[in-house]
Amino acid sequence: MTENSTQVSTWQTKLKAMGPGILMASAAVGGSHIVSSTQAGAIYGWQLAGLILLINVFKYPFFRFGSQYTMENGKSLIEGYSEKGKGYLWLFFIMNIFSAIVNTAGVGILCAAILYNIFPDGFGLNISQLTTIIIVIIWAMILIGGYKFLDGLAKWVMTALTIATVAAVVIALFKHREYAPNFEAPTPWRMAALPFIVSLMGWMPAPIEISAINSMWSVEKQKTVKMSEADGIFDFNVGYIGTAILALIFCALGALIQFGSGEAVQSASAAYIAQFVSMYASVLGGWSRLLITFIAFLCIFGTVITVIDGYSRANDETLRLLLGKKESTPKAFIAWTSLTSLAGLVIVYLFAGNVATMLRFAMIASFLTTPFFAYLNYSLVNNKEHQVKGWLKGLSIVGLIYLFGFAIFFLVAIFMGAV
Repeated sequence: MTENSTQVSTWQTKLKAMGPGILMASAAVGGSHIVSSTQAGAIYGWQLAGLILLINVFKYPFFRFGSQYTMENGKSLIEGYSEKGKGYLWLFFIMNIFSAIVNTAGVGILCAAILYNIFPDGFGLNISQLTTIIIVIIWAMILIGGYKFLDGLAKWVMTALTIATVAAVVIALFKHREYAPNFEAPTPWRMAALPFIVSLMGWMPAPIEISAINSMWSVEKQKTVKMSEADGIFDFNVGYIGTAILALIFCALGALIQFGSGEAVQSASAAYIAQFVSMYASVLGGWSRLLITFIAFLCIFGTVITVIDGYSRANDETLRLLLGKKESTPKAFIAWTSLTSLAGLVIVYLFAGNVATMLRFAMIASFLTTPFFAYLNYSLVNNKEHQVKGWLKGLSIVGLIYLFGFAIFFLVAIFMGAV
């Protein structure tokens, strides 16, 4: 137990501790919320709302254990993985590098696609070129501003997006709408829809490795603000529960506006952005299109920042532990940030036409690895020295059964040729 865990927790200390949880929320609101959650509502109405809530509930303990482990031990989850064995660390390292490259490319293109909606001619540039400019700017901002810059920006961006989305949904609730003639609601409860459902759960509310990255942000936060275990859990809860609620709100946005309209829902992530922005404008009015697009841009811009910073920070720390070094250096972090940015751009240019397919693959792969990392996080806080008790232990066991069970079911379905 660390010295911070014995400190008195007050509302003032809780507010000062806020940061890592908000950064986690900012990293989550990207492909999973703006695209997948909204598409779930646009295609299936309210039918998947319960599943979105369920997967957030079942993943909650394993994300929480990241903050809890850091608060109790003063170490990141990655250090915990290292203590469990080098095999765990190598597996995390390989999966994290893959996720870093794919996620940087994916959210970078989403960010560029939103910018392209603001300026249809794209300043004479295509989306790949706009993505390059965005990632280069963010690379420089991270190296100059560091964690303090991320901490401040994320709070304002998430607040603006939340207010705009809630306003759109509330207005849509009271706005009369008509379904297209002869519209029949498709059902998600069929094998053909299984890949979409699994990909939705894979990044809901975020890839499981974000729990390790969040624990590193907590370690970084503790360098400037002393916080108790209660303060750390409060910050985590605000971020996690906030993203879960926001996922349902995005689902409602699609269900209330696009579902049953007769308009085909674009499957490609970048192509869907235009439809996403139009949903806000159709409710709030054409005057709001530019404002909403700008807010959405800021949101994804913040996601790109947290993705590049978080994955680079995690890979830097993992390699340090694998090499047995006592501490990392600023040059090493700069190298990882540069490598992550560059590798993401390579994917953007080489596979620009297949990014949507690649993102779906990444989401599915994330879900299939979730049970393993969920159990690993659980084992780090449930041992001889410390036992998970009460409702959290029960939810952990049920969550592990669900995650392992659904992953096995999906793999069997693939093997049998059912999907």
